[in-house]
Amino acid sequence: MDSISSSVSSALSSHRGQLVLTAVASGFAVGSTVIALQKARQLSRVRSIKDSIPPSAEATEVNAQLTEYGAPATFSKLQNEPDRENVMAARARRGDYDEDLILEQLARNRVFLGDEGLSKVRNAFVIVVGCGGVGSWAATMLVRSGVGRIRLIDFDQVTLSSLNRHAVANLADVGTPKVMALRKHLEQVAPWVKIEARNELWNMEKGEALLSGEPTYVVDCIDNMDTKVDLLHLCHSRGIRVISSMGAGCKSDPTRVMIGDISESSEDPLSRQTRRRLRMKGVATGIPVVYSTEKPGPGKASLMPLSDEEFQKGSVKELGVLPDFRVRILPVLGTMPGFFGLCLANHVLVALAGYPTEYSQGKNRTKLYQEMQARLVGSESRLRGNVIGLKLPLTETDIGYLTEEVFKGKSVISGISTRLELIRWNPLPHREEGYWAEEEHRVSLDDLVVMTKDEAKKHEKEVLAGSKTPEEFWGSEVVERVNQRRKEEAHYAKYRDT
Repeated sequence: MDSISSSVSSALSSHRGQLVLTAVASGFAVGSTVIALQKARQLSRVRSIKDSIPPSAEATEVNAQLTEYGAPATFSKLQNEPDRENVMAARARRGDYDEDLILEQLARNRVFLGDEGLSKVRNAFVIVVGCGGVGSWAATMLVRSGVGRIRLIDFDQVTLSSLNRHAVANLADVGTPKVMALRKHLEQVAPWVKIEARNELWNMEKGEALLSGEPTYVVDCIDNMDTKVDLLHLCHSRGIRVISSMGAGCKSDPTRVMIGDISESSEDPLSRQTRRRLRMKGVATGIPVVYSTEKPGPGKASLMPLSDEEFQKGSVKELGVLPDFRVRILPVLGTMPGFFGLCLANHVLVALAGYPTEYSQGKNRTKLYQEMQARLVGSESRLRGNVIGLKLPLTETDIGYLTEEVFKGKSVISGISTRLELIRWNPLPHREEGYWAEEEHRVSLDDLVVMTKDEAKKHEKEVLAGSKTPEEFWGSEVVERVNQRRKEEAHYAKYRDT
């Protein structure tokens, strides 16, 4: 220890050692000063931006005139008052905002996605349709993550019941349009993002205009089936990338929230009906969705029925805010819409940036549909006396729709989901001469049922080529099951060409 002390003392006592130590100390002091100056300059820029914004004025009374959706027609605080947040947002949109500060705010995304990936995100234009519990979370994270331009579309207003699941709305926002409340809050987070708030109902009449501007991605957070199907079909037909949220209502298990193709979604009425209606329009795959595989069960929440008092008020359809929109209360655990919205935003961000994803894939049943189609042709040919070259006007899409949506991917006889086959349910009309006209080769979806191969073989022998009726051979319970499936299909068939 003494030798070390003596060495230090010797170094300090020498002129050269003193110079070295002085240089080291000076370098440290200069470095610290530079860092301090850079930090001070950064803080000064932030302070300058904030100090240049005039103070908020007192909120004025909201105009009492209402829109067709029941929301106030004008909002003086949001539109006319030069408050601090609006001024900052306006300046940022004009480009008067420090790029270094933007990059610092996006630093974590930048190192994750890389400069090129972040640049793609910042240059993107995303449209969010539906800004309630799911859409507000999706929009919030897209803005926080640096999406350069976003359009918010929703006709509805914030209510007290919205506050259990909305990403940003508070008591002061109740009674204001959801898009206005969302924009107001998000402009305080990222004022350089261009945020358009469209307080309108998306429908086919306005659809093209509301999707104008060549969006990079569309996020569907609509909870009305008709509108949802129209939006998804329009985006799919126009080649616009879109992702859709299925139902978050009545769900409570976040570990069951999945991202996958529309053909894979399950265990949700909204998902099932949306998928079924899209298949009718010829869209079976190609649309990513966020859905939950959580199954309903005893003790779990379910759609609440309307009370007798509500029915006594008149036509149930007249109780909705808008025609064809739900009038029943949907049980929603406040956390679940957030999970759905975050999954939507996550998918859009990685897709925009080109970041690799490895979602688990559902089973591809295209080969099964092809085999079922071939075996159906064989069966129909035998019933007609071995017609050569028989062609049936049914596509793989038709086969898939009938198998998955009408018969739930199971045999109508036994409920078995393997070795499936499509076969005619009732015998062909009898022809003494054995001749079949071309138009009599037609087969409609309503003629067919799904069975296992063994069941179909028995059905062809005993019912189609034999003398027994379906009820005599299979029993009344099976016949009722088939009739129920046909009844459901008749209900959905009216949407096939809409």
